[in-house]
Amino acid sequence: MFQGFKDFIMRGNVVDLAVGVVIGAAFTGVVTGFTNGFIKPLIQLMGGGSGLDAGKFKVRGVDFDYATFLNSLITFLITAAVLYFFVVLPLNILAERRRRGEEPPPKAPAEDIVLLTQIRDALVAQRGYGDTPGRHQQ
Repeated sequence: MFQGFKDFIMRGNVVDLAVGVVIGAAFTGVVTGFTNGFIKPLIQLMGGGSGLDAGKFKVRGVDFDYATFLNSLITFLITAAVLYFFVVLPLNILAERRRRGEEPPPKAPAEDIVLLTQIRDALVAQRGYGDTPGRHQQ
């Protein structure tokens, strides 16, 4: 059961979906707070202006808020970089190791499974394969 779950989770499309939705949404809030609190004020300081006009320019009375756009762009780049380096890249390395066979071998079956297998094999050997009811010879 756990091996099937592990195989399901390690599929590329499931991992990509989980990364994109869950971690991306959670981390975007943190990055947005950082960029709104620190980066956007820096952009407004460098761009000049004061008060409500900081980080904006006007064309025929219409405001163009370039500070908000640059802030959103920086938020996206930080989020994408963190997701890539901390989630996607390690999973790609793990997948490459699995393809090369460097993943540790699966754990040995539990003692009860081994015992049941031995009992089954002993019963089959005792009866003979052809004598087992309900089975067809191959």
